[in-house]
Amino acid sequence: MPPERKRMAGLWEREVGGLPPRNFANAFMASKDFVQSLSIHKRLRKHRGCVNTIIFNADGRLLLSGADDRTVVLWNWVEAVPTVSFHTGHSNNVLHAQVMPFWDDRSIVTCAGDGEVRHSQIREGGRATTDKLVELEFAVHSGRIYDTCKIRLDGNSIFGHPTEHFCPPHLIGENKDGITGLAYSQTSELLASYSHDNIYLFSREHGLHFNNIGVDERLLMDGTNPLSCCRDELPIPKTFKGHQNQHTIKGVNFLGPNCDYVTSGSDCGRIFIWRKKDGELIRVMTGDKHIVNCVEQHPSGIVVASSGIDKDIKIWEPGEGESPSIAPVDKVEEDMWLSSSSDSDGFFYNDDLEYAMDLDDIYVYGNGDEHSSEEDDGGDNSAKEDDDGDNSAAGEGGADGANSAEDVNDG
Repeated sequence: MPPERKRMAGLWEREVGGLPPRNFANAFMASKDFVQSLSIHKRLRKHRGCVNTIIFNADGRLLLSGADDRTVVLWNWVEAVPTVSFHTGHSNNVLHAQVMPFWDDRSIVTCAGDGEVRHSQIREGGRATTDKLVELEFAVHSGRIYDTCKIRLDGNSIFGHPTEHFCPPHLIGENKDGITGLAYSQTSELLASYSHDNIYLFSREHGLHFNNIGVDERLLMDGTNPLSCCRDELPIPKTFKGHQNQHTIKGVNFLGPNCDYVTSGSDCGRIFIWRKKDGELIRVMTGDKHIVNCVEQHPSGIVVASSGIDKDIKIWEPGEGESPSIAPVDKVEEDMWLSSSSDSDGFFYNDDLEYAMDLDDIYVYGNGDEHSSEEDDGGDNSAKEDDDGDNSAAGEGGADGANSAEDVNDG
């Protein structure tokens, strides 16, 4: 049956009661139509800095966010209004926040660039009290930590033993910047995004089985990486290419009821979505003027949230919103991002940048002016500043889609 007729048949079954709404939603979210129909429907505005972390609570009624302004906000995302907002007590940017289960959404744990993990309890009336749980010996935001563990090959350790080790074969023994995001699928697959590299999908067959390879402990003493001995024996994990992950801590996630798709933000300000089963890049859409840090799926609804250097949080749903039009991935021709080098900490932007991409390589042409995210610290984003939309309008006058709904649902 052609896809269009199959969709119509499913819609008819739902309308006449033959297909439960939940089953219809799951079938839709597993289809390519879901990915191709996403557009921005709401913007949540409250933070005064880059939004580094977003996550829905267990039932999906609320959305939690944390930002460079060191605050966290609990949102009624449907109405695009904050329900609770408070300062966490951190002295540096909030990098991750989590709603703790079984506490009626009143218990929140945060970690930040100051190396602290803090617990906040929301009291009656919305007042919050915070306590420091632990102070780590390093701050993840101000330096690069390559390795903080010691492996004992004799099997004796004061800590628990890992059951598996995973690493792309070409990165074994390399001192790269490390992993910026991890996600775990319903089928026990591990998705990892590597800084200055690609995204890799590991299954149990990709495990290094470190405790069983019989490496002599002398390899550690003479500086030899003990994992390098099995480099040539490992199967190559599935790879997802095309995005840029050189600046900021970028997450990675699954989309769809059965983890059918893989998604990530990018330094070019776009959201990338790949089909998991074959790694095909099926959509690229603008999600930020600079960098997209996070992409999160609602636990049960047909909703996706994203955040980044912009101070707002974008809610994506199927249907016509701010950017309903779609373009083939291989037609992407414009971007607003340019890095001076793969190791540089500076950003360069140019409105007239030409951006060409295929599944193997990214080519960037043009020059731009240095830009600092600190310039964006004042006030909310105006409609004329928000050029977010789908990549399809890149060649149509430079504006990304119709912006008539820019100021709708301001928080």
